[in-house]
Amino acid sequence: MPSKLDQLRSMTTVVADTGDIEAVRRLKPVDCTTNPSIVLKALESPDFAEAMTEAVSWGAKQSGDREAQIADRLAVSVGATLVGLVPGRVSTEVDADLSFDTKASIARATAMIAQYAERGIGRERILVKLAATWEGIRAAEVLQKAGIDCNLTLVFSRAQAIACADAGVFLISPFVGRITDWYSKSMARTFTPEEDPGVQSVRDIYNYYKAHGIKTVVMGASFRSTGQIEALAGCDRLTISPALLQQLGESDGAVARKLSPDNFAAVEKINMDERAFRWALNEDAMATEMLASGIRGFAKDLVKLREIVRQKLG
Repeated sequence: MPSKLDQLRSMTTVVADTGDIEAVRRLKPVDCTTNPSIVLKALESPDFAEAMTEAVSWGAKQSGDREAQIADRLAVSVGATLVGLVPGRVSTEVDADLSFDTKASIARATAMIAQYAERGIGRERILVKLAATWEGIRAAEVLQKAGIDCNLTLVFSRAQAIACADAGVFLISPFVGRITDWYSKSMARTFTPEEDPGVQSVRDIYNYYKAHGIKTVVMGASFRSTGQIEALAGCDRLTISPALLQQLGESDGAVARKLSPDNFAAVEKINMDERAFRWALNEDAMATEMLASGIRGFAKDLVKLREIVRQKLG
C-alpha cells in the first residue's frame, strides 16, 4: 500500500510549510509557504550566508527604512531559493506590522513582486501573503485586480473566509492547530480528529465555498498532528511542516477522503460588508484573540530579523 503521504497527494495538493532547503529537496512538495518566523529560521542556515551579505550591502545604499527594505530582500531571497526547488508557488509575507494599513501593504507587496521580477521570477510563481484583517483583505482585492495573486493567512472564522472570497482572493489559509489550541485551553479538554474545532472550521469554510461555487482555494494550515491532516484529506491544499510530512511518508494504512468538491451541503449565502465583518469577528472570541496573537507573533519575529540586520549594518 502507498504511504499515507502518497495517498494524501492523490487527493490534495501538498504544500511544505518551511524554509528548510534540505527538507524541501527531500520531501518534494508542490508549493512552499513562508512567514517571518520561517524566514528568520532559514537565515540561520549557511545556505543563506551569501544572501545576507548581498542584502546588507544592497541595503546600505538605500534611503528610507533600510532595515525594513533589507528584511524584505531577505524574505525574497529565501522565496527565490524555494522557487527553484518546487514546481508550484511560494508564498512570501508582507510585514505583519502593516496588517492594518491597506495602502502600505499594497506598496510593499508591489515592491516584493518587483524584486522577484529582477531575479527573473514571474508573479505567477508567487503568492503575496497578507493577514486576513479587513485592511489586509482590501489590499488583496486591489492586488488581485492588478494580477498579483494573494494568500490570506491567519484565517480563523467563516466571516474572514467570506470576506476573502468576496474580494476575489486566490487562496486562504485557515489555521487548524491554533483554533484547536484555543479551544483545548478554554475548555480544558482534548479532541479527536473528527470533533476537532480546527478541523470543523476548515470543513465549514470548504463546504461554504463549494456550495456557492467560490473559486478561492482553501489551504488548511498550522497542524498539530497527522490526525488533523487526515481529517481534511481532499481539501484543495494542505500546508504541512517537514516533521509531519515525514511522519505521513513513513506511515501505512488507508487514508479516506473527507472533503470533495462534488459533495457539499446547501448553506445560505451571507453578505459580508465591513460592518458585518467587524461585528462577526467581535462576537467570536477565539478568532479575535488568535488573529491578534498571530499578528503579534509574526511581528515579534520581524523585529528579531530587523535587529539582526541592524547589527549587520553596524
